[in-house]
Amino acid sequence: MELSLAGVWRGRLGRRDEDDASALAALEASPDVFRVELPGSLQQQGIGDPPTIEGPWIGTFFDRTFFDVPEHADDREPGRLRLPFWLTPTVRFSGAAWYRRTFEVPAEWDGMRLAVELERVHWRSTVWLDDRLLGTCDSLSVPHVHEIGEHCAAGTHVLTLRIENGLLIDLGVNSHSISDNTQGDWNGAVGRIQIVATPSVRIGKLDVFPDVTRRRVHVRGRVDGADESVRVSLHALIDGESMGPRVVVHTEVGAKGEFHAELELGREARTWSEFSPILHRVVAEVEGSGHRREVEFGLREITTEGRRMLMNGQPLFLRGALECCIFPRTGYPPTDVDSWLEIMDVVRAHGLNHLRFHSWCPPEAAFVAADRAGVYLQIEAGSWPNQSTVLGQGRPVDAWLEAESRRILDTYGNHASFVLMAAGNEPGGGHSADTWLAGWTERRRQEDSRRLYTATACWPLLPTNQFHVTSDLRTHQWLAGLKSRLNALPPETRTDYRSYVETRDVPIVTHEIGQWCAYPRLDDTDSYIGHLKPRNLELFREKLAANHMDDQASAFLAASGRLQVLCYKEEIESALRTPGLAGFQLLDLRDFPGQGTAPVGVLDVFWRSKGYLEAGEMRRFCGSIVPLVRLERRVFEAGDLLVAEVEIAHFGAEDLSDAVVRWKLVDDACSVVREGVFGAVSLAAGGLRRVDRILVDLEGVSTPARLKLVVGIDGTAIENDWSVWVYPDSGDTPAETRVMRAAGWNARVEETLARGDTVVLTVPSLKLRGDARGQVQLGFTPIFWNTWCTAGQAPHTLGVLCDPAHPAFASFPTDGHTDWQWWYVIRNSGAMILDRLPPSLRPIVQVVDDWNSARRLGLVFEARVGKGRVLVSSIDFRFATDPVCRQLQASLESYATSPVFDPEVEVDPACLRTLFVDT
Repeated sequence: MELSLAGVWRGRLGRRDEDDASALAALEASPDVFRVELPGSLQQQGIGDPPTIEGPWIGTFFDRTFFDVPEHADDREPGRLRLPFWLTPTVRFSGAAWYRRTFEVPAEWDGMRLAVELERVHWRSTVWLDDRLLGTCDSLSVPHVHEIGEHCAAGTHVLTLRIENGLLIDLGVNSHSISDNTQGDWNGAVGRIQIVATPSVRIGKLDVFPDVTRRRVHVRGRVDGADESVRVSLHALIDGESMGPRVVVHTEVGAKGEFHAELELGREARTWSEFSPILHRVVAEVEGSGHRREVEFGLREITTEGRRMLMNGQPLFLRGALECCIFPRTGYPPTDVDSWLEIMDVVRAHGLNHLRFHSWCPPEAAFVAADRAGVYLQIEAGSWPNQSTVLGQGRPVDAWLEAESRRILDTYGNHASFVLMAAGNEPGGGHSADTWLAGWTERRRQEDSRRLYTATACWPLLPTNQFHVTSDLRTHQWLAGLKSRLNALPPETRTDYRSYVETRDVPIVTHEIGQWCAYPRLDDTDSYIGHLKPRNLELFREKLAANHMDDQASAFLAASGRLQVLCYKEEIESALRTPGLAGFQLLDLRDFPGQGTAPVGVLDVFWRSKGYLEAGEMRRFCGSIVPLVRLERRVFEAGDLLVAEVEIAHFGAEDLSDAVVRWKLVDDACSVVREGVFGAVSLAAGGLRRVDRILVDLEGVSTPARLKLVVGIDGTAIENDWSVWVYPDSGDTPAETRVMRAAGWNARVEETLARGDTVVLTVPSLKLRGDARGQVQLGFTPIFWNTWCTAGQAPHTLGVLCDPAHPAFASFPTDGHTDWQWWYVIRNSGAMILDRLPPSLRPIVQVVDDWNSARRLGLVFEARVGKGRVLVSSIDFRFATDPVCRQLQASLESYATSPVFDPEVEVDPACLRTLFVDT
């Protein structure tokens, strides 16, 4: 039985110099008492003070430029604060807040055990009933339960809560359980707030351990409140029907009331997995007490076999994303199942089967939703012990993590979706941390065998880990800059990580792959209806407007977003084509609002599409069954032989026998250029399966052309594709005309333009003028995470933006965004900073800049200079031997020598001269 305490409470903000007795008395007489709704937080109800730059904030700023630059002086003022680091709260409070209300204990509860239950508290709660202190709890993950006992008289009682927020224990200031980077440092209690009444003799604990092979469960439990032997009746409910005989066990008080039993489920009991999230129940009743408790569970076992994870004996591949406690409308996670089911539906719709809760643990509703949706969860005990603290040196974080881990297992251990657990993320502390974590992992394995354990995400890779999560296997390492694979090496689809995986003896899951940015979505600030406001987005939008490009915000988002998708596709496929890999964890499926703002998601912070990728497209390359091809290159010349090894990453529910695998090469008009079929292919579930080889002679293919290689399985929706480009074996040479070609700005160029002639000016990157940040560092990929907290890591840009219908691209097939053929162009290019040119000038090939600087950048632009016309390019074609650059040069020069070359914007020669260093 429960009595809800939801509603209006008396509230008061505590002072740091007062004791508990004074604060309790002030709740009755002080003029600063206010009305506050619980469940809820102070901040979302506007209670607190306007935030100041001093905070105190919980989180690392990384780059403190904002604190010093004059242009942000107004943004640092109290009452007008606008932070670029994370969302800015409208009010802030850090300390102890007091809450009080009365409630009625009904007469029929006489003799029953009563307790106060607060489902989710941030952070520490202390509770008084009337004048009696009940206790204190500091869990961030599980409900705070404060025992009242069995002797609470019927009638009116006063309940008082003191809830403290702030950095009460240093778990690592960037831990998503406490950090301002995501949920913020809120004060309050959400979810269930109630008095719970149970019989004095009751089931206090009930754990279910499934045995898939024998189709039975082992039940462990405890009876609380008994002073003599009692009998407990147990039975299972399968598909809502009672299954097997009712089992009655005796429990002795001297044995701490503990009991255990085996329950047969029957051979027809179905297992739980991503493909069949079937749930069953165990019911326990204390005979004579009337107390009954039900536990929902899935008949599932997660185990390992060498480097493989197994779910119910079948190989499992995790396709995951992170959940970083990002809930801008409230500042705290939802506690209702429907909200979490919506999230799980989005996760599954995008081909994923896994969520990693980075340095935090969600409420019960998330587990329930994941159980129903068939999503595998990795739970972490609430700490990112780095930057501000370390593990293994006897600090308070050690004891708190140990206690919190046990609380999480005790509270959520029966959930089928709870398959993986770690202490937290990327710990500091070196050898002492390793030693402490090895003990932590071993203790968890001994306590609860229903899941797999690893010390922490990313490192250390300890012998006690049942699986490793490591960042060693991804296309871009932290601070790799332009040396990362996608920036340094020509495009291909062959790379995998087998040489690394084969050196390990436990399953490997890749850590935080991706982190590729798109331009921030600046047009949706109205969705932030809570107290956390997107002042960071306001700053970025104003910067863009100051540089006369605010009308291009949507175009920047779309173009950079498509480049982001290309990189994520290659990142995911690299993992899928690695034999023996156990899975990947994306950072992220949605944007991250903190750490200087990291728009790394194909979805926004509200789990919504940003317009450039729909779920169905992602499922083509991210699903339980995905066709793959291994191509040594993506760029060919007429007469080349295209060779592609076809594989299927098959982690579906069942084997595929006699599958018909069909391939085709199609052009932009969807006309089939070549096609073929591999018939009667047997594909066993549980791994990477080779199909056959595609050989295509490209002789006779009309060039230049962008083609798409499509591979699919007949009779299914399973299909994937890869773009390739075919160019002539020699570039088109434009007819000789009275056009001057120059490699730098000089007096002769000015004289030619003054006469009214045309100049094609190709300027190498070393001759381009930079700005206060130096030269723009271009790369093929977009920005990794952000430049703010990576010390300005290259690349500094987000790809190119162009109009494919522009006559400059008449013989250079392209979309309006970066695609793989642009890799060859970009490696030979530098970005021109065009901010001093007329605002109306938009480059033919524009470069999307970092949102923090929002400069107008270009690779190619055209202008009228007096009587003359100039086409300016910062692509250095002189040393480019590849067919892509050769073809682009030919296309640009053909345009510049054609009658349609007629620039609209006039530029003063003095302005043009400022683009280049003296030569």
